[in-house]
Amino acid sequence: MLERRHVEEIAQVLDGQATGRDSYVDASWRRCVELYGMDPTRSDPAHIVTEAEFRTHREQAEWMIGAARSSLQSLFRQVSGQNYVLLLTDAKGVCVDFLGDDLFVDELRSAGLYLGSNWSEDQAGTCGVGACIVTGEPVTVHQDDHFGNAHTGLSCTSAPIYDSLGQLAAVLDISLLRSPSPKSSQNLAMSLVTAAARRVEMANLMAASRREWVLRFSSSPEFLDVDPEAAVSLDGSGRVIGATRAATRMLARGGSLIGERIDGLLGLSVDDLPDLMRDRPTEERVVALGDGGAVFGHAIAPQAPRRTAARPDTVSRQVRGGALASFAGSDPGLARVLTQAERLAPTPVPLLISGESGSGKTKLAHAIHMASRRGRFVTLDCAGLRGEDLRDALADQQGPGTLLLRRIEDLHPDTARVLAGALDHAPDLRPVSTTSEPASDLIARNTLPAALYFRLSGSVLELPPLRERQDLGWLIDRLLRRHRGGDMRLTPSARAELMARDWPGNLRELGNVLEVACAMAETTVIDLPDLPPAPQQRRQDQDPEQDLEAVLDACNWNMARAARRLGVNRSTVLRRIRKEGLRAPQ
Repeated sequence: MLERRHVEEIAQVLDGQATGRDSYVDASWRRCVELYGMDPTRSDPAHIVTEAEFRTHREQAEWMIGAARSSLQSLFRQVSGQNYVLLLTDAKGVCVDFLGDDLFVDELRSAGLYLGSNWSEDQAGTCGVGACIVTGEPVTVHQDDHFGNAHTGLSCTSAPIYDSLGQLAAVLDISLLRSPSPKSSQNLAMSLVTAAARRVEMANLMAASRREWVLRFSSSPEFLDVDPEAAVSLDGSGRVIGATRAATRMLARGGSLIGERIDGLLGLSVDDLPDLMRDRPTEERVVALGDGGAVFGHAIAPQAPRRTAARPDTVSRQVRGGALASFAGSDPGLARVLTQAERLAPTPVPLLISGESGSGKTKLAHAIHMASRRGRFVTLDCAGLRGEDLRDALADQQGPGTLLLRRIEDLHPDTARVLAGALDHAPDLRPVSTTSEPASDLIARNTLPAALYFRLSGSVLELPPLRERQDLGWLIDRLLRRHRGGDMRLTPSARAELMARDWPGNLRELGNVLEVACAMAETTVIDLPDLPPAPQQRRQDQDPEQDLEAVLDACNWNMARAARRLGVNRSTVLRRIRKEGLRAPQ
């Protein structure tokens, strides 16, 4: 009966009749039928992306996850005991972070309220996340507001999260499997989720603006220093280079704030900013608005870059905030790479990122793009890429952006010859290439034409493999915080085992091992039996004299690693190589 009534109401909307529902619900219902061809009588399950797709979405959203995590945890504590689940999705609607009650994980997973679920409107029909992405505004999609019958028991309240350039970056959603019938029962949820989204935007802008002036606003002096409502970041001349959504609505005249001078927006200049710093009482820090109103302002001066040599425990604090800050703990080698990346990010210099498979090359490329404040981010996989596909991909690209060429060593020679010319026709696209080979080998082995290599490698960034990094413990703890609300812990024996591994699969392998361990652990403590065995691990009954070449291949012919794997001296490995006449692959 309820199902038939729901279908009839959708038919009313298609006939142009009023239903009394929110206009964004009616509009979404029409799109579901007319644009996506959906059937409201079907009870399709939630769409879950593949594991590989999820990893890609997660890696690209890592910077936002870091900015949002504190706000998500704070919000989850506020609604603790009320059976709410929190989802953070990327701008495409895929859930990349999740907080919920462990007791209901199976039920949440089956309802799609879990990691990897795709809540875009064209996949899930009318829903909170999908409607939020389409409208760009906070929405509540309550029970039979949902288009599909599979979701009509849910109540979903979603708020958009914008990056500092005004682009939709993520959606924060708070949902219930079961809730009271009145839609007004979710008014508090709406208030909480919009406030949390505002704080995420604030945290992201602050992290990305440590070397610029930041001006924060509040309508009340009591909240100015602790929970401001809006903020902008400014360059040295007083032009806006970043803003939260609330600041754009407060100050922009129907457009974007980016590039506007602060003295044209407010009754102050960049020279007045020191007067709005913390050493003055908040009630005296009044800023005049263009419409005649006023707010209270708090200016934060740029943080001067450190000039002294780095100590391991201060390395991560030197790297610029935002996307690049999530890369390293206390590893000085990686910190030098990130410092180089930070300085090159705002320039048009083409970059070549080299590193072993799984070392984070694509993630670094995306972080550099975010730090560069360029527009589009276009990704092309070089394996199987044809010249005509390349031209088609670049034909419609206008304005500044980043072109990511993944695994440039797999580029077909014919396509390599086309690429240089294609780049000439897209001068605003900055090429960033990745390779799993040493950069010098691309020339030495004639993998790329010399002219193209030098066109793509204005600067080379070499990511160290995980086995050479000094911050493995930090990485393990950071990845564990993603699971079960951040409560997972390792026993000393399990931690010692992880610290002793070679990690040939690098960050990707580490992430997989911890995913498995968290799933296998019966409590929030991971013990040695919960860890999956190391790949390519030699059995105790194997004869080491019989598998030297296999071990060398697994270690990429790194003599020191092979010696450790076999439990012998490096000189022994070299002697056996000469004895058996083995040669490294060319």
